[in-house]
Amino acid sequence: MAEGDEHRVAPDPQAMRADIRSWPTGRLLSVAARMVEGRFHDFLTAHGLTHAGLIALHHVVEGRLAQRELATLCRVTDQTMSRTVEGLHRAGYVERATDERDRRRALVEITPAGGRRCRRPRAARSAAPASRRGRSASTTTSASNRIRLITIVRGIRRPPGTTW
Repeated sequence: MAEGDEHRVAPDPQAMRADIRSWPTGRLLSVAARMVEGRFHDFLTAHGLTHAGLIALHHVVEGRLAQRELATLCRVTDQTMSRTVEGLHRAGYVERATDERDRRRALVEITPAGGRRCRRPRAARSAAPASRRGRSASTTTSASNRIRLITIVRGIRRPPGTTW
């Protein structure tokens, strides 16, 4: 290991967090996003899903779609959607079929198990006590935080050519 490459762990992580009020907004948002993403990933894994799989299920719950259309809706490449659909198919959440009018097109349709799985995480999340969701009941402000986040996201201008 080259000099200066070693990683140092703060002797007192609580002391490091004590200066949180001095952090720039970007750092706060970045840390919050990583924490929420980690919890969301753990939650999805516990329900046998991936983030990409849940997004795809939400689109096909309305009806059968061509795999390419699904990729476009999910804002991913055809190859990424192919892997996502394969995982959902192995889990029994979607069925794939060849379009009778165009044999080159793959159609994706949700199964009853996929429909239940798509609805279950949302229902389980909202039914769980606040303390099990990682928050105390006295600090549950998710609705107002959600409104603030939507306002922030809508207010950010996308650079030309981006798909997010």
